[in-house]
Amino acid sequence: MRMRRHHLQEEDTGIDLTPMLDVVFIMLIFFIVTSSFIKESGVEVQRPQADTASAQDKGNILVAVTADGQVWIDKKAVDVRSVRAHIERLRVDQPDGAVVIQADQDARTGLVVQVMDQARQAGVHDVALAATAGAQ
Repeated sequence: MRMRRHHLQEEDTGIDLTPMLDVVFIMLIFFIVTSSFIKESGVEVQRPQADTASAQDKGNILVAVTADGQVWIDKKAVDVRSVRAHIERLRVDQPDGAVVIQADQDARTGLVVQVMDQARQAGVHDVALAATAGAQ
């Protein structure tokens, strides 16, 4: 009589990580698509202080007006007459976004009003002026 040898096959007990990686990549794509990015103005200004200043939760397009009369949008100096066109172009990506004007405390009031007017002509009704919160 022959003796049979029994070979036990070892089962693969590893964990398949492919489904987990699929979920991680889908979540990453979801967060990239749904996130909103703030368009920086590109220049730092000295904002005036206001005791009633409050944080604004949505301010996607930042426009800076410097003390020497320059207007900055999306890290580029622009002419005041082209502010409307720039804001219209930036609103294509974020149609619900607000415009925040960061005016230097020494900026001319007339120039700030022109920038606000250009933003309103671009169809933005939510225009805010940035200020630094004062001591309370």
